[in-house]
Amino acid sequence: MANIAQSRFLTVLSGQRMDPVPVWMMRQAGRHLPEYLELRSQAKDFLDFCYSPSMAAEATLQPIRRYDMDAAILFADILLILDALGLDVRFEKGVGPIVQTVETGADLQNVAIEKAVQRLSPVYETVERVRGTLAPDKALIGFCGSPWTVALYAIEGRGGTDKSSARIWAYQKPKELQILLDVLVEASAHYLAAQVNAGADALMLFESWAEGLPADVFQEIVVKPNVKLVNRLRDLGVTVPIIGFPRGAGTVLPSYARQVPVTGVALDTAISPEFVIQNLPKTLPIQGHLDPLLLIAGGQAMDDRVREILDAYKDRPHIFNLGHGVRPETPIAHVERVVEILREGH
Repeated sequence: MANIAQSRFLTVLSGQRMDPVPVWMMRQAGRHLPEYLELRSQAKDFLDFCYSPSMAAEATLQPIRRYDMDAAILFADILLILDALGLDVRFEKGVGPIVQTVETGADLQNVAIEKAVQRLSPVYETVERVRGTLAPDKALIGFCGSPWTVALYAIEGRGGTDKSSARIWAYQKPKELQILLDVLVEASAHYLAAQVNAGADALMLFESWAEGLPADVFQEIVVKPNVKLVNRLRDLGVTVPIIGFPRGAGTVLPSYARQVPVTGVALDTAISPEFVIQNLPKTLPIQGHLDPLLLIAGGQAMDDRVREILDAYKDRPHIFNLGHGVRPETPIAHVERVVEILREGH
């Protein structure tokens, strides 16, 4: 793994401030890059792409070459874990993921955890390839979807919904949901541990669908499973830093940060710097939260906002990122401009 003294990204996660701040962007590898689109055309489908270590490693490395980001994030998908656990997962162009739904929590127990984790071995090979290629001062981030977010796809069968079916399911079948979440905690912990064993320097937990939940429900289906997952990782001997991203948590973000033993917290687009400064510990490393749509718009407004975020967090450990992923229509020149501003220092 990268030497923590050499990696600016890992230095910030150790609790230190850096100037210039390190930068990477969620979905920095992907459809806004012409080299990615050319590579993607060589795979028969998206799952084939994710399970091809040579292609997935190349996709992971492309934004490092183009932008000189401080961290690479493994090119994979949060739904690979459901595929490994035996559900049918497809990605349809223009539609997104289509997932075989579950009726009960036991529907995810048809494949043994050990077998599911082994099915994901191409992902670990991707990690090995990337870590073997990356410069020592660049960190490699492994990741998975957090339990509730992954469970939601297994319950609803697709993204792009208002999530109401999954939330009603959670209210009506709390015991079934608990079984489902526990299976995902265990499988995800072993999956992430294998990524670290293959060379990942840090981990990120994507709780992409934490938004809009009542505080009591957030506690039960977001906070508690994420606590279990982080603790299970530590039980498995994983020592690398872990970033939690409860997207859309809003006013219950401090509760997440206080209870889930993550190393740092990623911030979404809607959270204001003022809220973060007032409600999150000054020593907690944070990551975020430029609006991806502003990255598309560019111009003086983007430049000003980048500098505002830098100024707001100048006295705390801060990694620059977006509040969500880079969108396909994002101009490459705008990403380059953000990196240029950041490299100027503060």
